[in-house]
Amino acid sequence: MTASRRLVLGTRNRHKVEELRSLLGLLDIELATLDAYPEAVDVVEDGDTFAANATLKATLQARCLKQWVLGEDSGIVVAALDGAPGVYSARYAGPAATDDANNQRLLRELEGLDRQQRAAHYVCHMTLADPEGQVRANCEATCHGQIRRESAGTDGFGYDPLFEVVEYHRTFGELGPLVKRVLSHRSRAARMLAAQIAKLIETGEWERGERPNIMGKSGR
Repeated sequence: MTASRRLVLGTRNRHKVEELRSLLGLLDIELATLDAYPEAVDVVEDGDTFAANATLKATLQARCLKQWVLGEDSGIVVAALDGAPGVYSARYAGPAATDDANNQRLLRELEGLDRQQRAAHYVCHMTLADPEGQVRANCEATCHGQIRRESAGTDGFGYDPLFEVVEYHRTFGELGPLVKRVLSHRSRAARMLAAQIAKLIETGEWERGERPNIMGKSGR
């Protein structure tokens, strides 16, 4: 591994950092977090799409830190709520909302709806920016399921105790981290991004700073 092969995970969410480390750990790069950079900026996530927010996180941090940065934005989309919580998933119950508060609001919003009306899907968008703040790769993935009437399971975070993967008849809170790493929106996006990063390294573009146009999309 060369000294320049460092990727900064552009999030302060402890749960996301843990998942990203497990999903990208086999790459021939060093994974760092924003905790290693006191000068890291506080990015205002005011985009109206997951892609817009991920791009903001990646490009602004990369220009500030002069490092490769992975920006990630994700959330849950509920058809019956016209796409809410969407990009506001982390703060659905307010600016300082806890996971439990967000879950309780979602349950209230869906109260009275039957199983067929509780369809939902997770979305994860990842953007990779080089040390100049140029976008080098994008990928987006989804995972479809439905919202339970009550929480089940203690694993995961966010809406995982409510989000049932229909084929397994279990929530992500019940399925546990190993299964989630295979099925989740974040794992699917990470696999696509890992392939793109491997290509950048293999071709020498990681070191040279060239700008290919790479885009991936996955989901079901």
